[in-house]
This record gives sequence, structure tokens and C-alpha cells, in this order.
Amino acid sequence: MKITVYDGATTIGGNKIYVEEDGRGVFLDFGMNFAKYSQYFQEFLTERSGRGIHDLIHLDLIPKINVYRKDLIPSDLDTSSYPKLNVGAVLLSHAHMDHCGNIGLLSENIAIVSSPISVAILKALRDSSQAKIGSEIAYFSPRAPQENGRYLKSKSGNYVGRKFVCTSEFSDDLMEFVSSRPGTKGIVDGEVTHISDTALPFEVRAFEVDHSIYGANAYIIYGDVAVSYTGDLRLHGRNAAKTREFVKNSRDARVLITEGTRTSRDDENESEKTVFENCLRAVEESKGIVIADFSPRNFERLETFLKIARKTGRELVVTAKDAYMLHAIECADGVCRLEDARIYYEIKDRSRAKWETETIMKRWGEKFVDPAEISKNPENYILCFSFHDMKHLLDIKPDGGAYIYSSSEAFSEEQEFDFLRLYNWLREFNLRVYGFRMVLKDGKLAPEFIKGYHASGHASKEDLRWIIEQIDPDVIIPVHTTNHEWFAENFESVVVFRDGGRVGV
Repeated sequence: MKITVYDGATTIGGNKIYVEEDGRGVFLDFGMNFAKYSQYFQEFLTERSGRGIHDLIHLDLIPKINVYRKDLIPSDLDTSSYPKLNVGAVLLSHAHMDHCGNIGLLSENIAIVSSPISVAILKALRDSSQAKIGSEIAYFSPRAPQENGRYLKSKSGNYVGRKFVCTSEFSDDLMEFVSSRPGTKGIVDGEVTHISDTALPFEVRAFEVDHSIYGANAYIIYGDVAVSYTGDLRLHGRNAAKTREFVKNSRDARVLITEGTRTSRDDENESEKTVFENCLRAVEESKGIVIADFSPRNFERLETFLKIARKTGRELVVTAKDAYMLHAIECADGVCRLEDARIYYEIKDRSRAKWETETIMKRWGEKFVDPAEISKNPENYILCFSFHDMKHLLDIKPDGGAYIYSSSEAFSEEQEFDFLRLYNWLREFNLRVYGFRMVLKDGKLAPEFIKGYHASGHASKEDLRWIIEQIDPDVIIPVHTTNHEWFAENFESVVVFRDGGRVGV
């Protein structure tokens, strides 16, 4: 068996790990490497979709291998010298872009193995977003060559769906959701099957684990040796017992490929229980409107604020896009999370998307709440707004209230600029801030984060040490980390890769 880490070896995110045996293999994730992308691109400077994979290949943002969709290769990009991989599937750990954001580039013949919830999330993301070519995961528009084959233009007609392989039982509702799309264009060729009905290059066992997004999986692959892959996981969330079950079943694995996100940070006592208690206290002492800002698709945190809203006699208000995502997850697990929530009615100067009018408004029309209604009684609501939703406050016009930052810290200068902009919005409307404060650093304002309002989606160093010691592998391959030294200092048989590194086991 050979293991090649094509990406994600030295960065947090971008995992692209190829495990092969006897000429066939699987990828463990195929994510977008934000650390690399940010060296060239930002919000208003992005890769050119009309050039297919041309820009990404030339900037070394994706590996030079022959696994990509033929319709994304322009005539002036020669890929004939790239190694050809016989890829049976991508084993997707979860639906965060740093693990799945380049799957849309892959040949449509490559199946995606994931949990039913991850399937639902990926489909909802594709429906409700202007997807870049890499994130056209659930379905895509085939491209046709223009300008001597150098420019690739989307064809008219139906979208092409991908093959999803679910790691647990899935419902008819999920199949219907995946196979159709709001609007006039349909989806062809896509299908949803169960892992027991699918031939893969290896025997694969999937285990649900605790992470900051629902539907996260870890995997054990059985070939000549057993390989255990953590994806992203933690031990301090609601589903910690499921992480422990994965660890228990991994004790026969000879190789452990593990994340190490927090090995560069000091350990902290944190849990979702602590987050609930602190955020509840903040809402209880607040008068006027409350804004809760947490990571996109952190549905456990959303349910935390739903609970807080019930306890404090308020109503939780989510955006229409969040409502569509919750609808998608309901198709996967049958749990309705919108019954006790409201949906923000955004004032728009354009027609609304079909996913909003044909799904959310049709089913949940009575749940929409107008900004004028919120403005009359702001003390009755908790708004699930992020930085990019602050513009809606200009329609609500609150005077006082609270803002609770319940997400990860800023790790780049650009993110710190975002917090300065955010702080200007909060001061404009006299909102009391929980979760961070602005302080002078080197002569300029920067955010200083207050612990207890957010719990990481990743295992602490202490928990990671426990996981590794319990599994006791012969070979440890750290990925999704910038601190390989911690592994080398604490464990034997650590293999440290650069991107493209390979080892035989």
C-alpha cells in the first residue's frame, strides 16, 4: 500500500491524500487549500472559471495529476505528462470547503463517499450559491470550448449530477432532494447509493465523529494494512462518544493519518456546554436586539441558540439560506429544526432565487419576519447574522442591544481588518459586544478574543494525545497542521511530509 499526501501536509486544510494498492486507490478528501489560494486570490480577485483548471494548475494550487474533468482542460494546457491515477472514490470526511472545495474539479466518474447529511449539505450549497468550478460538487454545468478551445463556456441544458455513496441508510426524501433542483434546469446522471452496494478499491468502514458540522465522518481503510483517517474531530462536543467509538475501532490500524489543527495552540478548557452557559447569560442580561454570529453550517451552535431563545422568551431568526440548509438536513435525518425559528425577509432589489421561492417560501412562508416587524419589538428576537449580514441592520435600525461573537479567532491580517469593519457596524448601532474586544496592538486596533463563547471543532493537544495513544499505530502521518514538531517530539514513527510526499506501508 502507498500513501501520497498531495496537499494539506503543511497547512490547515486542503487535504488531498491518495491511498492506493494494486493500481487502484481512493482520495481521502479533496479540499480547497485556503492558505495557498490566499497568496494569489481574495474576494474580488479569483480564478477565471472560463479557463477551467488552467489558473489553478499554473499557480500550483491543485496537484498536477490526471484526475480532472475533461471539459475543464483548455486547449493550451497540456496535461499529458501528468501521472494518471485510477481513483475509485473520494472518501469525504465532512462538508467544509477546506476538505471538499476542489471535488468539483474531479472527473464525474469518481464517486463521492460521505454521510447522508454531508450529501444534503453539499447539494444545498450548490443550489443556493454562485459556485466556483471546484465547488460544483453535487452537480455541474458541462463546459464547451470557445476561442480555439482556450475559453470554456457553460453549455445550456441540464446539469450533470455526481454519484454519491452514502455511508449509512438514506431516505427517499434525500434521493428526491439530490436528484432535482428548483428552477427550469434539471439534473441528469446523478445517483445515490449505499456503500454496501458499491464496489470500492478497499473495504471501507465509516464512523460518525464529533466536529463543528453535522455529518462528519472518520474512516478506516482495510488493504494489506489498516489505515485510519481522522478527518477533523474533537472530544468536547455533543457527539464526543461517537469520536471515542471511532478511536476504539481504530486500535487495529497500523497507520494513523491524523489532523493536528490545535497543536500550535495552548490547550483550553472548552465545551459546547460552556458556550451555552456563557451565551445564555449574555442574552439574559441584554435589552433590545441580540445578534448571534457563529460559523456557517455550525448547526450544533444554531441549536444552542434555539435553546437559548426558548429559555429567554425570544424567537431565533435565521437567513433564508440557513433555512434552506436546515431543510436539506431534514431531508437527510428527518429532524425539523425550523419549527421554533423565524426566517429573515431580506429587502432585495432583484428577483428571488428559485430555491427560496419554490422551497422555503412555499413551505415556510408564514415563518418570514419583516425587518419593520423586528424594529418594532427588537427585544423579542435573536438574529443569526454574520459580518456579511450587518447591512440588514440599516433596515432594522436597532438602538442598543447585544452582539455575541461565537466563532473562531482571526488568523490573518485581512480577517483583522474585517473585525475593524465589524466593530464600526456595532458601534453605529450601540451594540454591546460579547466574545471579543478591540485593543491597540502596535499602534492600531485589533481584535482580542474572550474565551468561553466559542468551542473549537478540533481536538485539543491533550485529547489528540489520548486519541493517538489509544490507537497506538505503527506509523503516524500528521496532516491539517502547521506544527509537525509536536508530533515528532511526543511520538515515535512519525512521518513528516511535504506536499507530494509518498510512503509505502
